[in-house]
Amino acid sequence: MAAPHPTHKFKLLLRREFWEHKGGFFWAPIWAGGISVVLALMALVVAEVGARKALASGHLNGDSIRINGLNFSGITEKMSAADLQQWGHAVDASLLVSSVWPLIVLGFVVFFYCLGALYDERKDRSVLFWKSLPLSDRDTVLSKAASALVVAPVIAVGVAIATMFAFGLVVSLVMPMHGLNPFKFFWGMGNPIEVAGTLVAAIPVYAAWALPTVGWLMLCSAWARSKPFLWAVMIPVFAGIFVAWFDVMNVFNLDTGWFWQHVVLRSLTSVFPGMWMTAQNVRIDNPADFDALSHIQGMYSVFATPQMWIGAAVGIAMIVAAIRLRRWRDDN
Repeated sequence: MAAPHPTHKFKLLLRREFWEHKGGFFWAPIWAGGISVVLALMALVVAEVGARKALASGHLNGDSIRINGLNFSGITEKMSAADLQQWGHAVDASLLVSSVWPLIVLGFVVFFYCLGALYDERKDRSVLFWKSLPLSDRDTVLSKAASALVVAPVIAVGVAIATMFAFGLVVSLVMPMHGLNPFKFFWGMGNPIEVAGTLVAAIPVYAAWALPTVGWLMLCSAWARSKPFLWAVMIPVFAGIFVAWFDVMNVFNLDTGWFWQHVVLRSLTSVFPGMWMTAQNVRIDNPADFDALSHIQGMYSVFATPQMWIGAAVGIAMIVAAIRLRRWRDDN
């Protein structure tokens, strides 16, 4: 009988990680997205009721504001081409913001998954069973890293896109009540496909940027005999305090803030999507200035920064160290 192909083994290991952590990888983003859509619907209902009450009481009929029956069709008809373009950018920004909650949950899921990836199997002694199988430590650890860097983000992005379209559906139900055609002033003005493409395009950036945090957490998970969370957080934080206390960074003509940003925060927060924007000093002050295609170009420019490649190299080195630790660390 022929031995199973190595890729088949790795695929089975990925399935194992997914089914053991389905609640975090799959259901947590879905619940976050569903709750965010329900909250958006409730906010629109409350705003609608409040506006109707204010209109009925005459509070919206002042000298500077004239809203006849909350019908905005007259306003949109007077928009210039530049105004319509800004409207479209604002729609894209609102779609992007509506997809954020599953991605925020992704950061917490990946953080705690990596912390327990190698510690939990030693804690419940299941590591002895898995080591009795023809599975190498390398494949096991890499499958866990791939689950954190690829599988979880792919699922979260899929849920985020679904959440985005669900939010668009909610807005589409409200707009006709105010004399607006959602197919023209929401789906037509915005670019939901481009926004969805932005989320998909962020997956490789996320995987590369999250490497130092994933590597550090998995190293702590393989090394710590107890309380890996405390070790994972305390070591970088205390290192930052030590560096600040003794002005160590002055030796390299750098300030203490550099160490906190590029070492402490990078080792603990890189698993949260969008943290790579700190390396580019990117901000979107005005939602009307948001452009999906330009955002993708700016997002991939992070690959031209040394922070990306140095962090990725350090993360890979820590994953290799976690593999070596797993070979002999079983806490027996």
